[in-house]
Amino acid sequence: MKAIIGKKIGMTQIFDEKGNVIPVTVIEAGPCTVVQIKTEETDGYNAVQLGYGNVKEYKINKPQKGHFTKANVKPTKHLREFRIGPQCESNLKVGDEVKVDTFTAGEKVDIQGITKGKGFQGVIKRHGQSRGPMGHGSMYHRRPGSMGPTSTPGRVFKGKKLPGHMGVDTVTIQNLEVIKVDLDKNAILVKGSVPGNKGSILKIKNAIKASK
Repeated sequence: MKAIIGKKIGMTQIFDEKGNVIPVTVIEAGPCTVVQIKTEETDGYNAVQLGYGNVKEYKINKPQKGHFTKANVKPTKHLREFRIGPQCESNLKVGDEVKVDTFTAGEKVDIQGITKGKGFQGVIKRHGQSRGPMGHGSMYHRRPGSMGPTSTPGRVFKGKKLPGHMGVDTVTIQNLEVIKVDLDKNAILVKGSVPGNKGSILKIKNAIKASK
């Protein structure tokens, strides 16, 4: 298993050997510290917990301080877990450092992040529905649509697409190609876009599905 925590820097574009433009997302990945190894016997599941980002000791609470003291590692700002399947093996140990050179150019990765918050939005922006006629007599422009039959069933079905809070969802983009890895700057360039704002924390791991 290959995994690392990163921070989204932003998007740019680079050129390949043939002069084609490739849109890429720049991610500052690692270095990360292995804080805990969870196993089926002790925790009920197998996982590796990584820490990322520097933080001053007075900014963490007592339980967190005890967690890092037990692992004998420096406190980190962010902690993320990466599940390990029953058939996967990890050679990582508590205290090991994971750097961006874990990945190489040409590999496929899955990236998980939290999408941008859009606030309260209507059905057109939230669900991609079409608007009604915009004439003055229409009385139906950007409304959500029919609520269903009149007397039967007499309620709104669950799952009806209605206005509401949009964004701030955990989303995973699969099979993104690693274009370049810069060990000196702890940066990884991934083809395409990834979820989240600039500066948001991302989970990067090797792809679990073979790309077509």
